Amino acid sequence: MESNFVDYVKILCRSGKGGKGSMHLKHVKYNPNGGPDGGDGGKGGSIILRGNHNYWTLLHLKYERHIFAEHGGNGGRDKCHGTNGKDVYIDVPCGTVVYNAETGKYVCDVTYDGQEVVLLKGGRGGLGNYQFRSATNQAPRYAQPGEPMQEMTIILELKLLADVGLVGFPNAGKSTLVSALSNARPKIANYPFTTMEPSLGIVGYRDGKSFVMADIPGIIEGAAEGRGLGLRFLRHIERNSLLLFMVPGDTDDIRHEYEILLDELRRFNPELLTKHRVLAITKCDLLDEELMEMLHEGLPEDLPIVFISAVTGFHLDELKDVLWTELNAESNKLAVATTEETLVHRDKDLSRFAAEMADEGEDEEIEFIDEDEIEDLEDLEDFEYEE
Repeated sequence: MESNFVDYVKILCRSGKGGKGSMHLKHVKYNPNGGPDGGDGGKGGSIILRGNHNYWTLLHLKYERHIFAEHGGNGGRDKCHGTNGKDVYIDVPCGTVVYNAETGKYVCDVTYDGQEVVLLKGGRGGLGNYQFRSATNQAPRYAQPGEPMQEMTIILELKLLADVGLVGFPNAGKSTLVSALSNARPKIANYPFTTMEPSLGIVGYRDGKSFVMADIPGIIEGAAEGRGLGLRFLRHIERNSLLLFMVPGDTDDIRHEYEILLDELRRFNPELLTKHRVLAITKCDLLDEELMEMLHEGLPEDLPIVFISAVTGFHLDELKDVLWTELNAESNKLAVATTEETLVHRDKDLSRFAAEMADEGEDEEIEFIDEDEIEDLEDLEDFEYEE
C-alpha cells in the first residue's frame, strides 16, 4: 500500500512573461495625425509559495509535475493596457524548504502559516509607444517587448516542525512512547523498522499546555552514509527544539549506544549537537530499582536522564516535566534562534537525492515543450527598465 506521507517532490515551475507594448498611431476621421496611442503590456503572473497549516505532507503536489503562471496580455490601441497574468499560489506545509533541482542550491523556505514567498517573479510588460512620445519625437514607431518568463525545476523538501524529536535505534520504544503520551497511533510491532514514515503527536501538559513530539524511523549505525531509513528522515529532526534520545534498559551498553546515535547525528549535520538533549532509558518495567541505580552510574552526566516505561506509565509524568523544562530553558531558546537559519541554508547533496528518488520511482526527468508562439525579443536589448 502506497504511503500518504510525501516529504519531497520535484516540480518544474514557470512564471508568466510580460505582454508586448503596442506600437500604434492613431488615425481617425478629422484627426489623421492623432499621434501615438499604443498601450503597455500586462505583467506576467508570478509563482508564489504560501504556508498552510492545514497541510502536513506534500502529497497534494506529488503529481503536479508542471506549475505555470499566465502570461501578460499585449497592449492595444487607444492606450489600452494588457491584462495582467494571474499569480499561481502553491500551498505547502510549514517547514518546507526549496532547492534548485539542477544545482542543489538553497532557494527559500516557508516556516509559518500564511507566509508568502515569491519563488519566480513574472515578467514586466513592455511599454507602448505612447510612453516614448516627446517634443522632439512626436510619433515614435517602436515599443518594448515584455520581459521574458523565469523557469526553474525545484525540489520541495519537508522538514517537520516539532518541539521534541525522538532519536533511537529500531525497537527502542519510540512509537510506543508517542502513543502513550498523545492520541497519535503509529504502527507498533516487535520487529525493526516498524515505523516507515514520521508521525507527529501532541502531548498534553499541565494547565492546558502542550508540545509536539515527532517520531521518525529508527536510526542504525551508518545511517549518515545511507544505511537503513535514517538518511531520508534525519532531516526531520533538524527543526526540532529538543532531541529525546531513547535507549532500551536491556541494552548491553547503554552509553555506547547513545554515543553511536550521537555520532550519526554529528556526521549528518554537526549543528544538531547544539540542540538540548534528554536521555530516556526505556522498557524499565523489566528492571528493578537496584539495577536502575547501577545503570545510572555509567551514563553521561551532561544531560538529564529519565528511566521510563511507556507500557506501564512508569515516570512518564516526570519525563514530561523534564521535556517541558528543557524546552523553555533560556539557553535552549537562544540556541534555536542562532542555529535555525544556518540549518536550512545548507545546499542539497543531489547524489543522495537522486538515490532517494530512484527508490521511490520518481527519478524521471521532467520535460516541457513550450507550445506558445515564440516572440521576437531582439529589441529587448535596446531598452532598459528603470527600477
